Amino acid sequence: MKHIQKRLFISLVITILLFSTACGKVVPEPEVSLTISAAASLKGAMEEVKAAYAEEKPNVILTCNFGSSGSLQQQIEQGAEVDVFFSAAAKQMDALQEKGLIVEDTRKNILENKIVLIVPKDVTSVTDFNDLTSDNVKKIALGETKSVPVGQYSEEVLKKLNLMDTIESKVVFGKDVKEVLTWVETGNADAGMVYETDSITSEKVRVVAYAPEGSHKPVVYPAAVIKDSKNIDASKNFMSFLCSEKAKSIFERYGFAFIIK
Repeated sequence: MKHIQKRLFISLVITILLFSTACGKVVPEPEVSLTISAAASLKGAMEEVKAAYAEEKPNVILTCNFGSSGSLQQQIEQGAEVDVFFSAAAKQMDALQEKGLIVEDTRKNILENKIVLIVPKDVTSVTDFNDLTSDNVKKIALGETKSVPVGQYSEEVLKKLNLMDTIESKVVFGKDVKEVLTWVETGNADAGMVYETDSITSEKVRVVAYAPEGSHKPVVYPAAVIKDSKNIDASKNFMSFLCSEKAKSIFERYGFAFIIK
């Protein structure tokens, strides 16, 4: 009799525990903070991506650090706490990969962009790249060619067109693409070279020419998880979101070509 009572008591305890678990509150996911270092040209799109991700993963707090890809690369090399790097060129990502600083199987080429020549909206004297040699053009804004991808692409274009040596004395270098855009917007430069996606964000400039086909390396944006991340799994989940249809719709709205197949 005692044996039967003992078995009934154990069954009752198990039933109560199971019922309590089923009716109890769902344990929330622990809060995770991720730092995303992204090229300056991604700022508008990434702020929207950040908001969209917060709807899916409210426990993940994203902090976006924007700048030139070269500067961000150097910060990572110097030990900055970064979880995901989103570059505006392969060169900076290649450098980190060669030093073993990224999780290699997470690297993805996500976006493409175009290089354009812009002028202040009311300027009519510049209609193509050859007009940069005109005496009417006093200052030409380019991204810094050593660390800013848009500057590196621009230099390739101008050399391919045999213009770089002729206009070099007119060139002023910006720390990132946003600074180049601002100089042209304000008339502090008579012309400048930026990404197409930056040109469409401003009503103060207009595009007068696109870089000719084959005049520069493809403008590809790779992203990867940084090996020293303290939240590798959460970073991989965010990378998956960057490659998702929801992210695609955001990036395409900002003028990027989404190249994830």
